[in-house]
Amino acid sequence: MYQLADYDYHLPEDLIAQKPCEERSRSRLLRVDRGSHSLSHHQFFELEDFLKPGDLLVVNNTKVIPARLMGRKETGGRVEVLIIDYASGMKHLKEKGVFQCDCLIRASKRPRPGAFLHMDGGIKARVISHTDRVSMVAFDDGGAFVDRLRGNGQIPLPPYIRRTGDPDLAQKDKADYQTVYAEAEGAVAAPTAGLHFTDGLMERLAAKGVGLARITLHVGYGTFVPVRVEDIRDHEIHSEFFTVSEDAAFKINAAKKRGGRVIAVGTTSVRTLEFIADESGRVAPGSGQCNLFIYPGYPFKCVDAMITNFHLPKSTLLMLISAFYDRGKILDAYRLAVAEKYRFFSYGDAMFIE
Repeated sequence: MYQLADYDYHLPEDLIAQKPCEERSRSRLLRVDRGSHSLSHHQFFELEDFLKPGDLLVVNNTKVIPARLMGRKETGGRVEVLIIDYASGMKHLKEKGVFQCDCLIRASKRPRPGAFLHMDGGIKARVISHTDRVSMVAFDDGGAFVDRLRGNGQIPLPPYIRRTGDPDLAQKDKADYQTVYAEAEGAVAAPTAGLHFTDGLMERLAAKGVGLARITLHVGYGTFVPVRVEDIRDHEIHSEFFTVSEDAAFKINAAKKRGGRVIAVGTTSVRTLEFIADESGRVAPGSGQCNLFIYPGYPFKCVDAMITNFHLPKSTLLMLISAFYDRGKILDAYRLAVAEKYRFFSYGDAMFIE
């Protein structure tokens, strides 16, 4: 269970969702019961039937920033810059007056340190240094940079979602690739399990007595980085900035104390909760960098159930849900989902593992 090949499965390309379900909560939901080892097929809005008063949903309220900037090098060649550490950039802006952070640069030839870049919307950038594939970039626009980024940046969709210059789809992505409860700016990828919720569904869950706690983990580009080692235990996962408020910690601990289920919405919520939980499952408020890599053999302390999308073959996210249930049974569920033509990945369908 520690070999990378143990997490592979066949996925026809036409099952990779290129756009979301027209009505978010009418996407499909595969219910996985760990107690009875049963699988059943539903639509997402039926989640209301499976949750009970006293349960607590824990959602990641991070908001995807328009982190992809297009422009040109001093030589005239085209260049693309992807901001991958917005939180650090904002901290540097507050302390130094300049937005500066790690970025990925795509160009025919990577610009040298010290080179200036002229991005769309009059945004000026300067390359500070390179480390492996990552570049440190400073944006010389002071406090105006954040507004210019919002006005000129593009939503950084995953590479498997293909856009062919359709301006209508690109415009829709700005709303479609955000959860309805997104509020804390900083992610370069959406916590996609939350994309299935609507305001109406959340109101009905609240009326039923299902609680809600909001935590933040800014999803980084590491979510797209493939595992390149044969023994997964040798993989180093990227760290991501998280915040858990006093209110959220209180709600989580109260749910555990009264015997309610803590239901994590998305693997980002799972990782954050397990990172901050003590051995009894109790959590404390705080913030920092989460670098927890969960794979089979991990003893879960806080999370009782989870909602998640269908993940890429050989991905750390597939390893995480395999740790939560059973690798073989998870792969069986994936094979069933393929046979039943579920839609996969970010804009695809969901699983409820309880």
